[in-house]
Amino acid sequence: MKHGFIKAAAGTPCIQVADCIHNTEEILRLVKEMSAHGAKIMGFPELCITGYTCQDLFWQNVLLDSARERLLWLADKTREIDGLIVVGLPLEVDGKLYNTAAVLNRGKILGLIPKTNLPNYAEYYEARHFTPADSGIRKVSLGDQKDIPFGTQLLFSSPQMAGMSVAVEICEDLWVPEPPSIHHALAGANVIVNLSAGDEVTGKAVYRRNLVKGQSARLVCGYIYATAGEGESSTDLVFGGQNLIGENGWLLAEANRFTNETIYGDLDIRHLITERRKMTTFPGVKTEGYLKISFELEEEETVLEREFSKKPFVPENEEERKERCNEILTIQAMGLKKRLAHTHCTSAVLGISGGLDSTLALLVTARAFDYLNIPRKNITAVTMPCFGTTDRTYNNACELTRKLGATLREVDIKEAVTLHFRDIGHDMEKHDVTYENSQARERTQVIMDIANQTGGMVIGTGDLSELALGWATYNGDHMSMYGVNGSIPKTLVRHLVKYYAETCEDKELSHILLDVLDTPVSPELLPPKDGEIAQKTEDLVGPYELHDFFLYYMLRMGYEPEKIYRIARKTFQGKYEKEEIYKWLRNFYWRFFSQQFKRSCLPDGPKVGTVAVSPRGDLRMPSDACVRIWMEQVEKLKL
Repeated sequence: MKHGFIKAAAGTPCIQVADCIHNTEEILRLVKEMSAHGAKIMGFPELCITGYTCQDLFWQNVLLDSARERLLWLADKTREIDGLIVVGLPLEVDGKLYNTAAVLNRGKILGLIPKTNLPNYAEYYEARHFTPADSGIRKVSLGDQKDIPFGTQLLFSSPQMAGMSVAVEICEDLWVPEPPSIHHALAGANVIVNLSAGDEVTGKAVYRRNLVKGQSARLVCGYIYATAGEGESSTDLVFGGQNLIGENGWLLAEANRFTNETIYGDLDIRHLITERRKMTTFPGVKTEGYLKISFELEEEETVLEREFSKKPFVPENEEERKERCNEILTIQAMGLKKRLAHTHCTSAVLGISGGLDSTLALLVTARAFDYLNIPRKNITAVTMPCFGTTDRTYNNACELTRKLGATLREVDIKEAVTLHFRDIGHDMEKHDVTYENSQARERTQVIMDIANQTGGMVIGTGDLSELALGWATYNGDHMSMYGVNGSIPKTLVRHLVKYYAETCEDKELSHILLDVLDTPVSPELLPPKDGEIAQKTEDLVGPYELHDFFLYYMLRMGYEPEKIYRIARKTFQGKYEKEEIYKWLRNFYWRFFSQQFKRSCLPDGPKVGTVAVSPRGDLRMPSDACVRIWMEQVEKLKL
């Protein structure tokens, strides 16, 4: 349970209809299997102790008595199991029969939850046998277990898993306009277990999957959906066992249908709590009418099976990635289009280096000009060779500009920078930060002044990853009149340029873009070595894929350094040693805090994703915030 992770499971026993002895033995087998796998919350299907398809056998006392006895047997047999177990059975209470979920922990029946919404249409006729849940909480006794709470408003929590609150609903309860889980979530539940027995018809699997994902997103919760499968009567229906585990809109696990597969998912309770806290539209907890029930868990570290994408900003599915790239390029271009139209500006200026960021900025600017029917020749792309410029990047910058139909202008800044060094008394052989930043500031001055000449707008090229690390020259490339790349991380910049290369009809343009992609990321501020780039950014600040990973899980997920380090080691195992991950994580936190002053005065630019650092949008952070408590946690990771 360390770092807020807890493993959940949803399983489908292969039952025999109306054979409670066989069914509970099968449930027990799966419980032991789940427990051995590390699961602490275990969900089983609706009415799984008897089977969902017993029909009028639910009126038989023999079946009801057997179900009750076998529930007590199952509770006793799971006395040594560490976890919360939720199973379904028909249960008579005060002369009425209820479709009920029983919650077990360490030999005790902690609570009994009756189904609220009974379907009585199409192939369902539950109202023939069962009574819907009413309001309030009663106490019932089963065997030697006395005063068991019976009602829908039950919440289960453990002191060993701070902040976790579990509630239960049953099958149709999810499919109605006002599911009980809404009220459970408003009362503080952040894990919902659903016991289901939905049959399979064409198209239903997609709807069911979207329903679980949607409810987990709407309620900002973990949602465990366990449903009936093979073993139920096939007189009129077939059940597929489509078990699902969702979390805040994401599907953590899904069973292959028709296999009775047990699935596992590592729920991140701490993240769910953080998300609810951030959302001002998520109401505060109102527990009136609810009974909180505590249960015990052993404190141990959850073995993570959950996968964390190496590139969380980049969709893994190719079709989704292409769609996302086109959408992002459109958002960038539409933002610039609005700014150009508002200012009645028909000219744009940007520095073109032959690198990824300026290439993307030029592609976006060209698209915005097309939207406004402004000739692309009104885009002035300025190449400004200096001490570190290589033939490769220079030629790519020039050819790219020509192929896109923009106006190419070359301003060699070597002489101007050399004179500036003389004016401030800087030794040309001293290749320090002054040597580098003087070039960056000279380039910004050049494009700003050309913008004045042409009545144009300077388009910023810096990306989100550079802004996070402060890898920009203050009042140099840090400054522009509109920054189109400001919320695009470096790992995504590559895919946007690649998408353009793969979808454009001009093969020569595609070839240029692919060569830009193949060029090492560099500011080219130091003299080349044997004609090749001498200064590689990732050698200095670290791999961008690591920094983008750190950035996403820090800002989007609210993870602490220790938690990020843990999942980074798991995710990048075999690619980066733990010492290397530690080194760049430490570098990331130090730079992120120390460079906030650059982000506090960023130019305007469009937000395109869930992570952004604009001081007017997502990140309201003081420039003099102290990094101490974050670094203290980072330092402990060395031990």
